[in-house]
Amino acid sequence: MADNVKRVAVMGSTGSIGVNALEVIAASEGRLQAVALTAHSRLDELAAQAKRFRPRWVVASNAKVAAKFDRKLLPRGCEFLKGPDALVEVARQADVDVVLAGIVGRAGLESTWAALDEGKTVALANKETMVMAGELVSELIKKKGGRLLPVDSEHSALFQALSAGKTSEVARLILTASGGPFKDLPLHELQQITVAEALAHPTWDMGPKITIDSATMMNKALEIVEARWLFGVDAAKIAVVIHPQSVVHSLVEFIDGSVIAQMSPPDMRLPIQYALHYPDRVNGVAKRIDWRQTLHLNFDPPDRDRFPAIALGEEAAKVGGTAGAVLNAANEAAVQSFLDGDLHFTEIVPASRSILKAHNHESRPTLEQLVKLDKWARQEVSRWVCA
Repeated sequence: MADNVKRVAVMGSTGSIGVNALEVIAASEGRLQAVALTAHSRLDELAAQAKRFRPRWVVASNAKVAAKFDRKLLPRGCEFLKGPDALVEVARQADVDVVLAGIVGRAGLESTWAALDEGKTVALANKETMVMAGELVSELIKKKGGRLLPVDSEHSALFQALSAGKTSEVARLILTASGGPFKDLPLHELQQITVAEALAHPTWDMGPKITIDSATMMNKALEIVEARWLFGVDAAKIAVVIHPQSVVHSLVEFIDGSVIAQMSPPDMRLPIQYALHYPDRVNGVAKRIDWRQTLHLNFDPPDRDRFPAIALGEEAAKVGGTAGAVLNAANEAAVQSFLDGDLHFTEIVPASRSILKAHNHESRPTLEQLVKLDKWARQEVSRWVCA
């Protein structure tokens, strides 16, 4: 194997981010190698990926589903591991150079932490890691020398635009948002939103949880918290703007008035490719803007009555500590309750707000405290639903 090959562990390889990451790896002309693939329960898809990419490790994090899996479906020489602890085991392997953190939600925290604890590079699509434990993760990186490269299109855009100046010269980080499918719907009709309607995103193809977060704008709330810790910028300097075309992925405004934007068609393969090949830019499979066609770009301030989640994100980013972990867990549980038919669409954010306000805030929590609060917040949402 050539010395310049990057060996990648794709965490959540059957999800939207993972599938796109494998397309990037397949198109890398041997510069990237998938040495580990993981999934929670979609093991038939995982086996098909293993046959194509022939990784050294395959992990099924759901031990009950893994117990029924036929290992003969895997290619020879592929080691099969099961259970959530196996994610951590793979993330720490010396033969893994980069961990692509594509597991959705709080479940991605431990493997990301393990990789950074080993001083590895993490291509981070799991925003919940920084929302839950951003300050602790930042301290871990300083201590162990690891690196976080953002994969979320918005934070990748900020990361790229920030190269135009110093952090001390930043006036604002501006996160763009499509507005989701309901940005123009009369407010009184939001109460009747169905799951199918909420899952119909106008520009992005994402998993159900992230798609619902986009519809409520909770994704921007979480991204505000993530940006605060990723880039070391005060929460007051982070703003959100509605941009329906999803071509400008985010912007950085500097103190001299210059605004630097990163633009591309909505295609997650580009930020994934940028992170996996960093610091190099390479020719790849992502879509490109056709400059022969007329291009109209619109930007509008968000309607805060329609999207009250933004204020929760600003609050959690400002106070830090345990707020991010509680907000993230409450939202995950509330979104699942909506998908299960137990909550109305318009109750997702109020439920999250209620749990955030009810918790005993700690400014300097340990990782263990954050994990306990994550469990507590989910239980509180269940009580809220049943009330």
